[in-house]
Amino acid sequence: MKLAFTTLGCPNWNMETIISKAVECGYDGVDFRGYLGEMEIYKLPEFSSELEKTKKQFEEASLEIPCFSSSVRLFTNSEAELDNYLAELREYGRLCREFNTPYVRVFGGGIGETSREEAIQIVKHNLNQLLKVAEEYNVTLLLETHDSWTNCEYVRDVLHLTDSNYLQVLWDVHHPYRMVGENPETTWNVLGERIKYTHWKDSYLKEGTPRGYQLCLTGEGDIPLKQIYQLLEEKKYDGYYTLEWEKVWWPNIEEPEIAIPQYADYMRTLVESNSV
Repeated sequence: MKLAFTTLGCPNWNMETIISKAVECGYDGVDFRGYLGEMEIYKLPEFSSELEKTKKQFEEASLEIPCFSSSVRLFTNSEAELDNYLAELREYGRLCREFNTPYVRVFGGGIGETSREEAIQIVKHNLNQLLKVAEEYNVTLLLETHDSWTNCEYVRDVLHLTDSNYLQVLWDVHHPYRMVGENPETTWNVLGERIKYTHWKDSYLKEGTPRGYQLCLTGEGDIPLKQIYQLLEEKKYDGYYTLEWEKVWWPNIEEPEIAIPQYADYMRTLVESNSV
């Protein structure tokens, strides 16, 4: 099992702390989604003028960056916004080359009042341009099961827009189950062969909260994480199991000093219980 965590969960950790905690807790990689308050990390010295220092730090710690989690969205009606996404993707493509990172996470995006049929045509237009950049940098775009594309059938519709191998799937194991009531077996049956990466989080239903649920430490909610892990093992999934602890968006949840070690411990218990 390869473990990673996204930096969304540790917004106040500097590079030294990120790396030392990852090593201490037995992680294999770090997925960057922002750094010290800046989401566009390629603008920071650590990923530009001081890039070689950062690369050396990761090499010496034997840590990977398996994915850069971008803000790129496939759905937008604005050509100016699309141009910004293309520019952002090029920046992440550059970083992927530097760190031998195979994946960049992208969103489908919220479609609002746009019909599903029209949204698909807009996505097809935008995707064609984004895939040209992906091919140029030899990096695979991972479409996350999220926002207006949480339902596995909607994700499949996007996959069918192209025969390019540079588009695959990031299964956020929380969202389809929690947001649309999708059974994990259904998700796998529709998308399984295209799932190359996974995000993990847990929650329980809670009335009076903005989203109707409360994030919690891994294993303390009711997302069927053990079932999903066993399914992935049965299907010979060999990608990363990445904790997406959303501390940036949910500031009142536990601190990363608690959540990040706890996730690693929990996932190892799944491995142990599955081998008995």
